[in-house]
Parts: sequence; C-alpha cells; structure tokens
Amino acid sequence: MSRTSRKAAARPTTRRTALLAVPAAILLALVPSSASAYPNPGAVTGSIVVHDPTMIRTSSGQYLLYATGGGLGSRTSTDRTAFSGGADAFSARPGWWRAYSSAPEAWAPDISYHGGKYLMYYSVSSFGSQNSAIGLATSTTGRPGSWSDLGIVHTSSSSNDYNAIDPNLFVNDDGKWWLSFGSWWTGIKMIQIDPSTGKQLSSNTARYALASRPTGTKAVEAPYIVKRNGYYYLFASYDTCCAGTGSTYKVKVGRATGITGPYHDRNGVAMMNNGGTPVLESHGRYIGPGGQSIMKDGDGDLIVYHYYDGQANGTPKLGINLLNWSSGWPVAY
Repeated sequence: MSRTSRKAAARPTTRRTALLAVPAAILLALVPSSASAYPNPGAVTGSIVVHDPTMIRTSSGQYLLYATGGGLGSRTSTDRTAFSGGADAFSARPGWWRAYSSAPEAWAPDISYHGGKYLMYYSVSSFGSQNSAIGLATSTTGRPGSWSDLGIVHTSSSSNDYNAIDPNLFVNDDGKWWLSFGSWWTGIKMIQIDPSTGKQLSSNTARYALASRPTGTKAVEAPYIVKRNGYYYLFASYDTCCAGTGSTYKVKVGRATGITGPYHDRNGVAMMNNGGTPVLESHGRYIGPGGQSIMKDGDGDLIVYHYYDGQANGTPKLGINLLNWSSGWPVAY
C-alpha cells in the first residue's frame, strides 16, 4: 500500500571533525550493526513537525524546506537549527488534484534548482491507492505562493504494478535528467525526463526498475539518488511509516556504476532482491526514521528526514544528520 495522509540542524562539528580523521577502513567498521549505534538527529527547534521533508539553501543563505500535507507546507531557517513555519507552496491547490486525492493534498515534495528556477516534483494520492500522480511546479524564488503548477508528469492506476508517488529528480553529469519514484508493489522505478519540459522524454518511454522486495513485505519507497566518488547511491525508506510509535520505517542505501542500476548494497545483495545497507533505524525516542532527502551544504552532505518522537506520542518531527563518505558508504553522524 502507499503512504497515509500526513500532517505535517544542528551542526555536530566536534563529532564531524573526529570522524573525518578516522581512516576509511576503520570507519567502515563503524557502520551501525545495532539500532543503539545510530546517531541522534542534530538539535532543531521551532516549527519542526514535518513529514517527508525536502530542503534547499537559497542564494541568500536561507534554508527553505517543504513537506507532505495540505498544499505542501513550508519552513524556513537561517541557521539550520531554528525553523519557522510558513505558508503552503500553493496558495490555491490545482484542480486536477481532486482526481487523485479527495482532500485534496500533496505528498513527498522534491525541491531542486536548475536553469535559473526552482523545480518541485510532488505526488498526489490517497492511502492504500495506486490511483496516483506525480506533478511538477516551478518558481523563480522558491517561496510559498510563487509556484506555477505544470500539471501531471506521470501516473499509475490499479492496472499497474507500481505506484507513482515519492518523486526525486536527478540531473546527471552528462546533462540527462532522471526521475525515480515509487512505493510498495514492485518497488522503485525510474523514467527519463526532458529538461526542456520537466516531463517524460518522448524519445525514451522506458520505465526502469531500481529496487524491489519480491518476497515478504513489499515495503520500499521514497527513493533519493546522489552521485559521489564515481558511484550512484540510491537511498530508500523500508518497512512501514505513518503509524506513530508503531512505525518500523528505516533508511537503507545501495550503489551502482550507472544511473539505471543495478544497485547493490555493501554485502553485494541486489536492491532488486531485498538488498540495502542500513543508514538510519529506530533507536530510543527516535522511531521510524525515513522519508529522506539528501542535501549538499557547506559542511558536507545532510540527510534530512522525519522520525516519530517516542516522547511526544509519536508526533512526526524533523531530523537532520551529516553524512560521512570516507568508507565508500554513507555513515550518518
């Protein structure tokens, strides 16, 4: 099933400096082998009740975050620690949403900046349904209320073996654009995007398969791809979200030498066959981390995600950690 409807940093300098001085072989051994070994999120304050956050730093240095729910709610910060709530991305929700969500509301935005404008891919659906669509909006400022909706990019229905939610745009070194998406059923998919339109490239209508769980639970979703050190890394959320303190969400990763895969985890297991190296899992009050995005900042890569707070009745909250890549695999700290 797809995700339910949602309502929806600190810089740990000392630990970061220490880890960067650790040889790669030793750091690899530090990849958590038990839930208790996972780092707590960096301290954040203010308006931090979010789900499926995506964040970007604007040219003025302000952090701009959008998240699931309503017309895609916004948050801003000047220091990555204190966040203020803002208006929805859309002052009026596009009429086509009602064909996919009775609320209507949008989920799991993905913000990026290309060609002098901000792009935001997002999904519209309802709990447990494959009647889903991925939309696209653009803005010259990225600010709430400034977004122009360009309509539907990709859809799914009950006749498909995938679900068109949780989009993530990746722009490759060769200038080609790719959109990964999906959840449950047969897992994570990818299509090629035309940079001139932001929609699927008409000369390549292939749909590539990146990750799947063919046995047991089908629960893999929320892809996010980055390229580091010659590899493409696919992050995804595994297991069940949206159940408060009963959530079993976790973040895993695999890597490939080509954008369309095949992706394998650190043990060589294919992500098309239940593979995935853990990045974040539940520990202590921080339950079900997932819905992640990756953001490059001045002090390194950030993993931005939500977790369910075990000390606040399972309220979804913002989590931010830095990532260390010196082992060849991302380690959150």
